[in-house]
Amino acid sequence: MKSRKKAENRTLTPRKLEVLTAIRDWSRSNGFSPTMQELADQLNISKVTVFEHVNTLVKKGLLRRMPHKARSLEVTSLARFPDDRTTLVPLAGRIAAGQPIEAIEDSEVLDLEGVFAARRGSEASNFALQVSGDSMVDDQIADGDYVIIEPRKTPKNGEVVVALLENGEATLKRFYREKQKIRLQPANDAYEPIYVDQVDIQGVVVGVVRRYR
Repeated sequence: MKSRKKAENRTLTPRKLEVLTAIRDWSRSNGFSPTMQELADQLNISKVTVFEHVNTLVKKGLLRRMPHKARSLEVTSLARFPDDRTTLVPLAGRIAAGQPIEAIEDSEVLDLEGVFAARRGSEASNFALQVSGDSMVDDQIADGDYVIIEPRKTPKNGEVVVALLENGEATLKRFYREKQKIRLQPANDAYEPIYVDQVDIQGVVVGVVRRYR
């Protein structure tokens, strides 16, 4: 039954996919589903037409709806969207590889193959940061590169990490736990290591992407 419904999802008409996508996007943005009238107004179609499309999507198992409730539309796990791909890794901001700077949130994405996707069983998705600076060049991480980060709080000695310092700034360095301190080691002799008593590790580098112009 599930395989049949998945096949049906792939054969949705453009209008039905538009209705399904509008419900998904509205629910994500507002925290609740749209009414039939709100869908009709957004898509510039009649409320009757919206009812027809919604009923079809419910029958296909792509939507759930509770009767007599205005905001009860829920997209099911069977639904598939062209813009929902596991290879889209969020580009969270820019990370310093020279002096530490704050990692700034960014709404862009970096489209990658599955090799950089989160490991099976991982609770959080991998994300990407763009490197700014040259303190990691001897580790083949250059200014302008993208590093793929696995969200992990407990790195092993020698791993390259995203370290959030006590002043709220983030930096990309190689992690070493020593007797009295934690050493955040650059990979460039022009920079001194950073020694801290404690540090908040945001993740571990699992890949590097470089674009050649």
